[in-house]
Amino acid sequence: MHEPSIDHYRYLLKDTIRQRIDFSQTDQQQGVEAPPLEKPFPADARRLDLSPVGQWTGIGKIDMATAIADRQSCRSFKPEPLTRDELSFLLWATQGVRGQSEQGRVLRTVPSAGNRHALETYLAIQRVDGIEPGIYRYLPLEHQLLHLFEVDEMPRKLTEATLEQPFVGRAAVVFVWTTIPYRMEWRYGLAAHKVIALDAGHVCQNLYLACETIGAGTCAVAAYHQQLMDRLVDVDGADEFVVYLAPVGKV
Repeated sequence: MHEPSIDHYRYLLKDTIRQRIDFSQTDQQQGVEAPPLEKPFPADARRLDLSPVGQWTGIGKIDMATAIADRQSCRSFKPEPLTRDELSFLLWATQGVRGQSEQGRVLRTVPSAGNRHALETYLAIQRVDGIEPGIYRYLPLEHQLLHLFEVDEMPRKLTEATLEQPFVGRAAVVFVWTTIPYRMEWRYGLAAHKVIALDAGHVCQNLYLACETIGAGTCAVAAYHQQLMDRLVDVDGADEFVVYLAPVGKV
């Protein structure tokens, strides 16, 4: 019996998408207003300014070929902290705003299907100069950190939530990406779930490459306890939930 060819699988995939997803029935096509591209926050919330884009000090320059060649997953970190400039750079590199298009759309540093950007970036900060430990959320439109709350025994809880991977609990900061699925479903319906996963990959790869410029390392982590991670960053697990995370530290 012959194995199906790759062309056969491609045909089935295209056929399945065409038959099962009616893009004419999405909320976008029905005239529903688009959800916001950034999760709202109270006007009086505590926010921290990050270093202005492009005005970072101590950020090394490295050519792209070297960054790609040297990129690797790191599970051992030095105890030294990151600087605020370094954290600001990593956040901008992974979800930052780089400008606006002629149509007024916000342009980010990473690609996203339909420019929908269904991810939110939470940070479990343990060692960053000038920033108190705790859980924060990155506000890309303002380029600020939103302080959420403090966590007792954060290293233990990070390790427990990642199925006893202790290197996560030893990181200077852990990037935790959640998704708000409707932000993508509004345009793509059921196809949204595939492109959300692709978007997360784009973001994490940028983190790997950006870490190379500051003498830091990271390791993509998809093995975690869903409820514990959702609880750690205080999301409901339904309308918003954790999809990916990556600890960062000096190496």
